[in-house]
Amino acid sequence: MTTRTVSGLVDELARIVGRAHVLTERDTVAGYVTDWTGHWHGVTTAVVRPADTRQVSQVLACCHRAGVAVVPQGGNTGLVGGSVPMRGEVVLSTTRLDVVEEVDPVGRTLAAGAGVTVAQAQQAVRQHGLDLGIDLASRDSATLGGIVSTNAGGVRMIKYGNTRSRLLGVEAVLSDGRVLTRWKALTKDNVGYDLPGLLAGAEGTLAVVTRVLMRLVVPAARTQVVMIGVDSVGAGLKLIHGLERAGLTLEAAELMTRAGIGLVRTHRKLRLPLDVDAPFYVLVEVSGPAEAQSLLFGVLADADDIVLDAVVEDGPAPRLWQYRESHTESVSAESSTPPVKLDIATPLRELEPFLGVLTAGLARSFPGVRAICFGHIADGNIHVNLLDVEDSHRDAVTDFVLRLVAGHDGSISAEHGVGRAKAPWITLGRSGVDLDLMSSIRAALDPTNILNPHILPGSSDSEGNSPIQLEREVAR
Repeated sequence: MTTRTVSGLVDELARIVGRAHVLTERDTVAGYVTDWTGHWHGVTTAVVRPADTRQVSQVLACCHRAGVAVVPQGGNTGLVGGSVPMRGEVVLSTTRLDVVEEVDPVGRTLAAGAGVTVAQAQQAVRQHGLDLGIDLASRDSATLGGIVSTNAGGVRMIKYGNTRSRLLGVEAVLSDGRVLTRWKALTKDNVGYDLPGLLAGAEGTLAVVTRVLMRLVVPAARTQVVMIGVDSVGAGLKLIHGLERAGLTLEAAELMTRAGIGLVRTHRKLRLPLDVDAPFYVLVEVSGPAEAQSLLFGVLADADDIVLDAVVEDGPAPRLWQYRESHTESVSAESSTPPVKLDIATPLRELEPFLGVLTAGLARSFPGVRAICFGHIADGNIHVNLLDVEDSHRDAVTDFVLRLVAGHDGSISAEHGVGRAKAPWITLGRSGVDLDLMSSIRAALDPTNILNPHILPGSSDSEGNSPIQLEREVAR
């Protein structure tokens, strides 16, 4: 755009949202053009912060007329570069859409703006003895619109499902400014396509979510949290299955490694969580009948041959959970380069062989790289974090890991999205027909491709290459 065109666009956006909410100064927009990992950097024409759905509609209609692309952005806590403007796109920030509108304790629903953080939503609903059902370590900054856009899972997914399963309704704005309102607080409503479900996981490419209607859950009255040291992933899975067979309900089940615990201990200055330095640690939170603690101790006693050590605390047990929730910040603080963060999933039967081959392959081909793996063991979702990766090796190490995932019948993206980071490898997870169908859906809802134009099918990177073309280049 010419300077005159940019000036005219900024003036029109300012008339819609107010001059104070159109940011253009380099220092002011710096936090909006760099992702949480510190790897993805971009540039924006302006950051615009509308206050409600009407203003979002007017902003998108304005950009649609001008032919200017828009990148929706919530808390900017994504890990795949999916909300970073790369070629001057307008950033549409949802931070001012931050009103908790209603908590219905009878229908067990939450109505809230897309800019409400997960922590704010949790605080609001817990006053009514309910819970959101979605929880993640970035709860203080991750927004409801963001977790819908990435279909986040988090640590409670094993019990309550992912964000899509908690989503009853949305209000969203299409690229031309039209407003879609699918808003029924009903458990059963089968009229037509599941459009809220379609927008969940779309990473801002189909519409800008402005309001959400979430299904709430009744939390367990009491839980028990146990940290268990084991010598293999298989032993951890065996223990988890034993807990379920004993009649206990899994609230969460997390896997950590000796290397990961060591990194957290260094960063947070903590002691070992157990009396042994185990190769693997499984953190499990369970609920159940009144005798739940006795059942838990019974399972541990029966598995004495595979339990190296264990400690049990009444939930929520923040002392134990800090070892898991400090992993992400510790990885970022202790790596000499922006970490390569690969959120993947494998079938449970493939989890142990995958991690074994991964460890051996990295040691052989990338000896300077440290791998910290942790995540949701009960659903096969592991976060592979690679530290000290030279910039010239990022694509090669990513290619190695994601092709290994595909070889173990897994997914290259379990809950963080594809974004820019994984766009070159999207064909590892979806067939040509699948990609064509997704492109058709995108073209129907955003025919001019102005919403988050550089990610997912139908997109291109900053040089104009499609994800499929990029995948071919990386494979060479």
